[in-house]
Amino acid sequence: MKITNKIVEKHGLKIEEFENIKKLLNREPNLLELGIFSAMWNEHCSYKSSRIHLKKLPTKGKQVIQGPGENAGVIDIGDNDAIIFKIESHNHPSYIEPYQGAATGVGGILRDVFTMGARPIALLNSIHFGSPSHPKTKNLLNGVVSGIGGYGNCIGIPTIAGETKFNETYNENILVNAMAVGHAKKDKIFYSKAKGLNKSVVYVGSKTGRDGIHGASMASAEFDENSEEKKPTVQVGDPFTEKLLMEACLELMKDNSIISIQDMGAAGLTSSSVEMASKGSLGIELQLDKVPCREENMTPYEMMLSESQERMLIILEDGKEKNAKKIFDKWDLDFVVIGKTTNTNNLTLKFNNEIKGEIPIDALASKAPVYDRKWVKKKFKDNKFDSKKLNKISIENALIKILSSANHSNKSWITEQYDQMVMCDTVQKSGSDAAIIRIHNKDKAIAVSVDSSANYCKSFPLTGGKQIVCENWRNLIAVGAKPLAITNCLNFGNPENEEIMGEFVECLEGIKQTCEFLEYPVVSGNVSFYNGTNRKNINPTPVIGGVGLIKKLSKPINHNFKQENSHLVLIGKTFGHIEQSCFLRENYSIIEGMPPEINLHNEKNNGETLLKLIQENLVLSSHDVSSGGLITAISEMTFSSEIGAKILKPKKLANFINYLFGEDQARYVTEIASNNLSKAEKILKDSNIYYEIIGFTQKNNLEVEDEFKINVKDLFKINTQWYNNY
Repeated sequence: MKITNKIVEKHGLKIEEFENIKKLLNREPNLLELGIFSAMWNEHCSYKSSRIHLKKLPTKGKQVIQGPGENAGVIDIGDNDAIIFKIESHNHPSYIEPYQGAATGVGGILRDVFTMGARPIALLNSIHFGSPSHPKTKNLLNGVVSGIGGYGNCIGIPTIAGETKFNETYNENILVNAMAVGHAKKDKIFYSKAKGLNKSVVYVGSKTGRDGIHGASMASAEFDENSEEKKPTVQVGDPFTEKLLMEACLELMKDNSIISIQDMGAAGLTSSSVEMASKGSLGIELQLDKVPCREENMTPYEMMLSESQERMLIILEDGKEKNAKKIFDKWDLDFVVIGKTTNTNNLTLKFNNEIKGEIPIDALASKAPVYDRKWVKKKFKDNKFDSKKLNKISIENALIKILSSANHSNKSWITEQYDQMVMCDTVQKSGSDAAIIRIHNKDKAIAVSVDSSANYCKSFPLTGGKQIVCENWRNLIAVGAKPLAITNCLNFGNPENEEIMGEFVECLEGIKQTCEFLEYPVVSGNVSFYNGTNRKNINPTPVIGGVGLIKKLSKPINHNFKQENSHLVLIGKTFGHIEQSCFLRENYSIIEGMPPEINLHNEKNNGETLLKLIQENLVLSSHDVSSGGLITAISEMTFSSEIGAKILKPKKLANFINYLFGEDQARYVTEIASNNLSKAEKILKDSNIYYEIIGFTQKNNLEVEDEFKINVKDLFKINTQWYNNY
């Protein structure tokens, strides 16, 4: 078959890339080889537009066992315990087919974790949809939530935290980011690097079908008006098979059989075999007629590019095949030796004893394109936003408008679809700043949270990148955890657009600076480009997933008020920054100005001091102040009890609206009992921390001095009505 320019472009390759392929092969590729290059050279697999920038991120730390480059990151939490975690995108598939797209996103990230020897203990997600009024939003929302819940619930892993946001920027390209967290012993971690010659390459798991062919390529291109036609590229998941696969793999990992292991995710058999061989500087030979197929007459092209789910590739030590097969037979899974490692440094593909393709491994991996794309800095308007021009609104009405909005409404209608308590180690489920899960049979726990802030990143990418790391860090601090490391999912538009690429570079620089300062390394992650339709790109949406350690879990800290007559202590200074705020967005439909400034010294000092207060048992409840400002944070603290609060007017008051709704960073609201106030104040003063006593807790009502009083039950009802009315 003659490879034409049309065929090349259909495979998501540029003509100049095709010319490069011919040079690397010293010939023209056949269709199978072209498909393999297409899979390995697409944005999703090669990171060709982001690789040079990702290298700038801090990835090391005393707690880091494995940073980026493996299936997931690994951190040390002491006592020979390790936490393995990662977040990835499944944006394009979820827009095309929301249930299966979201479900297989969960399945894929779980495999990344248990492939490394960890038993998954928690799932999280960050999902973003278009405007609630958009005709597609409701169906996409319900489909994605059902898919996440359906897969996680069936496999028996608790989905314990996440975020759901709405913005018109996602009308034609939703975001579905899934995160998995697993626990392993530090001395039983498995990697994907192939070792040794003539070692058995084994296919295990489910059979290969025609679903998901060109899935990775589809995820590396913008949508257009024909996006619905791409449904066949979406994989179909089976959580029950994944459960069997997980148990079989974990059982095999108990002995010394496995040399390397890699899940078949994006680009399926192609990426798994190439990545294993590349890391080990070896060749790999596959007998494709031995691949278990669930459909008749599948071609080598289809086998290599299928993204059928619940499959693994394993390289075994000599003589271990028989015992390994017994394990997979027991779990009713396919186990077939389909190849061997070689010294050729080639990917050699045979079918019916004929060589159908042969490609140098380095041509697919180390010699894949790397682009230093042109980018421009964000241009800013000179005019500063003037809040004096706004129509007057009461504090009560402004608060009600925020709490009843799609973005700030109660999301229990979502979380109730997820099993959050399965495995019986969930200490604190979704709804607080961070979820907490106990390390099984131990008195220590980890806290986890996912966060994003697209509006901040759009208005000023550098500050937006800083802010989202800080917010994630604060969320872990607020529940009494020491932040250890992050994973990130970087969702952006078309990198060939200089402005979009500029957003990426500057956001990444903000993430880098903050992670370095806070000693909060990046250990894994994912880049998702080309999020948009017909050249209309999404707002830059980096998502940060953080893990923190609670060394000794006694009484978990959350944001719910605990008793009457406690003092409300605000840690951190309030300037009343109202630009880019939720207050303006929900009450005036205004998205203008700059995000609040980030002072990393304050973030670190304020956070570490609060952590000390929590460890000294001086804090009853705490909550970081973020979107919606101070009054929104305090309102959220009233929802799970009949305890309200009275907010006092500050003595030096410039603008009370700005004070209550401003989104200044590095702030926490804490509830401190009267008998502990002096001890807490001493620690705050000794640490040179700015703080204010801003009010006290009381029964039944949320009250703002001289402004309004509302029953907390009524406030909660307001907060829970959005989806019922949708």
